[in-house]
Amino acid sequence: MAQICEIAHKVRSKNAGPFWVTVDVFCGTAQAYETLTKALQTEAVAALYHQPSQLLKRFDIPSLNVIKFSFPRPVIQGHRSDRDMHGAGWATLLAEYEI
Repeated sequence: MAQICEIAHKVRSKNAGPFWVTVDVFCGTAQAYETLTKALQTEAVAALYHQPSQLLKRFDIPSLNVIKFSFPRPVIQGHRSDRDMHGAGWATLLAEYEI
């Protein structure tokens, strides 16, 4: 088994507005993209982020070798209980996910 970060070129996350987070998997090559699109099940990613699968949005972009996942933030950006103002910490969960 390999972690996603061992296959992908880069995994990053960021805010997609104050209510959503987007996690981008930059695969780098067509082969890595093909491997990861087959191995990454939307339901498994939803479970990883504790989201109902119907709320997780997945975007496969073969022309860029990128897979994107977007989901609602647990709290609105800037709320006093928001522990990740920029949404950058969410990438680590997916980068270290083993497939």
